[in-house]
Amino acid sequence: MADKKMTAERVLMAFAGVMVLLSVVLTWYVHHYWLWLTVFVGANLFQSAFTGFCPAMMVIKKLGFKTEREMGKKSS
Repeated sequence: MADKKMTAERVLMAFAGVMVLLSVVLTWYVHHYWLWLTVFVGANLFQSAFTGFCPAMMVIKKLGFKTEREMGKKSS
């Protein structure tokens, strides 16, 4: 049976999704400048795909979430 624990990668995807949705809501109800939050999240996701550097992932790991690779090592 598959492990149901949240991995760091899944937490990162959930966080990015929440930030995009939050920026859309804030843009709609508060001010159109909140759209820049969406731009920032998208640019950060884009650059991390090439560089492997993601500040949010550093925070997520410090919160105690393990990567898929780390979880695989424990179960072996």
